[in-house]
Amino acid sequence: MPMTMSLAHDDRLAKRNVAVLVAAQAILGAQLPMVFTVAGLAGTTLSPNRCWATLPITCMVIGSMLTATPISALMQRHGRRAGFAFGALGGAVGAAIGAAGLMTGSFLVFCLGALVSGIYMSAQGFYRFAAADTASEAFRPKAISWVMAGGLLSAVIGPQLVKVTAESMVVPFLGTYVAVIVLNLVGVFLFAALSIPTPPAAAPGDAAGRSRSELIRTPVIAVAMICAAVSYALMNLVMTSSPLAVVGSGFATSNAADIVSAHVLAMYAPSFVTGHIIARFGAKRVIAAGLVILALAGSVAIAGIRLENFFGAMILLGIGWNFGFIGATTLLTSIQRPAERGRLQGLNDFVVFGGVTLASLSSGGLMNCSGGSVQTGWQMVNLAMLPFLVLAGAALIWLWRQEGAARA
Repeated sequence: MPMTMSLAHDDRLAKRNVAVLVAAQAILGAQLPMVFTVAGLAGTTLSPNRCWATLPITCMVIGSMLTATPISALMQRHGRRAGFAFGALGGAVGAAIGAAGLMTGSFLVFCLGALVSGIYMSAQGFYRFAAADTASEAFRPKAISWVMAGGLLSAVIGPQLVKVTAESMVVPFLGTYVAVIVLNLVGVFLFAALSIPTPPAAAPGDAAGRSRSELIRTPVIAVAMICAAVSYALMNLVMTSSPLAVVGSGFATSNAADIVSAHVLAMYAPSFVTGHIIARFGAKRVIAAGLVILALAGSVAIAGIRLENFFGAMILLGIGWNFGFIGATTLLTSIQRPAERGRLQGLNDFVVFGGVTLASLSSGGLMNCSGGSVQTGWQMVNLAMLPFLVLAGAALIWLWRQEGAARA
């Protein structure tokens, strides 16, 4: 029988759930840096046109975007545990299809596997919301940050598994996809320890919360979605092309794995303090800092193609994403109502992953087909960040002015 929302907020349950979600982020989350490291490289060998090398990553993001709303609805009706287990099984099936694509040399099957793997990517996006479900208002920013910090272990586990598995079988990267299958199957069992109340079904006459159109017209929600989408999309835009840029500049696949590892570490390491920073300075200021750091990442990348440039740019990219995305998530959860939780979170992730889809789709074309060299393509990828940073910054300034006018 589903539990109800009548829980005392002493945060003991919240901390237990955070521990489970941190473990899931570490174990299951390792598959994302693994896939992002090898999918573009595998796509280069399988695709009929190098411009489509990153299409498998785009397919994964499309799968995430298309399943965000259904998975959110599943969690609203049957609970977080069911939704997360479904996501892990989707990740296992997707990796199995991707492995079949590698064995048969079929780019189409490989892309289909990536599309199905998007089910896991979508489910993982709700870890941060689940951390807030049983947390008090004071503990909520820290709960979100701690769950995101679980990605530190995934940043170490994933790239190291790539080094061990990428050439472990006759077919390149096949061992990596087998490892992804195992991670997902192991991860399913973690969610048995998760204890998050299923929201009670609305009784006749109960308030149903705001509609999707009302939600997206709410200034705070609209700006939070824009900033989350821009932060995530730009991170994906640059990260997707980075292995191609590193290898294309004459460095080894192991260098690309190390750079992706440094990037993912930078994505999650600040999470130990991001919640405290948000509690002290406010979500909007932290989002603004994230946008500035993303701009600095692009500047470092454009400055050169030495290993230190790649490392510096990708580390800054991770930190900027952390501040921008966690800040936007905290801002969004601060104004959601229980009856509209599933609707708002599904809408948010549809918007976020819609932006990430466009970024991922553009990444390969900009990288491989916008100039005569790897260096030119890499510069175009990073220059493409500018208009979107301006958009998010302008939206944030507009929200500040709206709130200032309301207070006056």
